[in-house]
Amino acid sequence: MAFRRRTKSYPLFSQEFVIHNHADIGFCLVLCVLIGLMFEVTAKTAFLFILPQYNVSVPTADGEMVHYHYGPKDLVTVLFYIFITIILHAVVQEYILDKISKRLHLSKVKHSKFNESGQLVVFHLSSVIWCFYVVVTEGYLTNPRSLWEDYPHVHLPFQVKFFYLCQLAYWLHALPELYFQKVRKEEIPRQLQYICLYLVHIAGAYLLNLSRLGLVLLLLQYSAEFLFHTARLCYFADENNEKLFNAWAAAFGVTRLFILTLAVLAIGFGLARVENQAFDPEKGNFNTLLCRLCMLLLVCAAQAWLMWRFIHSQLRHWREHWSEQSAKRRVPAAPRLAARLIKRESGYHENGVVKAENGTSTRTKKLKSP
Repeated sequence: MAFRRRTKSYPLFSQEFVIHNHADIGFCLVLCVLIGLMFEVTAKTAFLFILPQYNVSVPTADGEMVHYHYGPKDLVTVLFYIFITIILHAVVQEYILDKISKRLHLSKVKHSKFNESGQLVVFHLSSVIWCFYVVVTEGYLTNPRSLWEDYPHVHLPFQVKFFYLCQLAYWLHALPELYFQKVRKEEIPRQLQYICLYLVHIAGAYLLNLSRLGLVLLLLQYSAEFLFHTARLCYFADENNEKLFNAWAAAFGVTRLFILTLAVLAIGFGLARVENQAFDPEKGNFNTLLCRLCMLLLVCAAQAWLMWRFIHSQLRHWREHWSEQSAKRRVPAAPRLAARLIKRESGYHENGVVKAENGTSTRTKKLKSP
């Protein structure tokens, strides 16, 4: 399955070969796992890659429900979905972003940022829809107390665990994509910062059994990020279109406020009132004063850092805007040339010679010397 048209042939398993064929290699590995489902000998191993593991039957009022908890086998499942994400990344790049960027005729810097925002718009939009569906169906929005009640939330519904596995797979796949997409060295530190920030928070919520709170916080964060990258794409299409950036600026501040308020309410006050406050990693309980302080410190530090970067970028943008405006005002207007009054000689022109009304020339005739 070829995703790109290639005019050059590279040595097998060379650096350029891997870069240009990484999506095809990932597709072959995924296909091998899917073929393994067809045979009884390999089906059990293949299911280990595809389906979430550690299922437990939990008794309920209506009967029994199958829930899941985490374990080392989740790494295998995450690895499989990393290859799935690489394939989807290549499909979006090849059939959507490359076709649009060719029409826009962007520079190399803008082309790299356009591809980054295009990929993140697709991811954030799908994640917001998926996360909102999970939050609504599980009742986390209608009952905010469920975010901290009955902690630890060791047993997860299928859709909650699968959502977290896919989120981890996406942000882990973003690390090798820096190499596959040949991202410029100047852009790598910035992208590594937000990739690691997402990985730390998502893995922390998953491993510390704060999956419910993590879902709501991710819904808020992804909504603001979707608006930002949409505004960036609109700006690349039309540089005079900056209205969405103003909407994102307002949404960014509101999102930071909601995330901090919800984190303090759930971790600082909600978990502090839960009866079970003992450090027991085997049972998944991390509800101690030290753990709560560390979690709050991490969330508050991340939000403060994001807010500082936002304010710094806005101030720089305003300084550049005002410097451009002042530079335009300092340039003196070009003086208008005074309209010269051209005195037309009486008569009319014929072959470049002014003729009098009677047909004679208006030029003075030279007298011939005798």
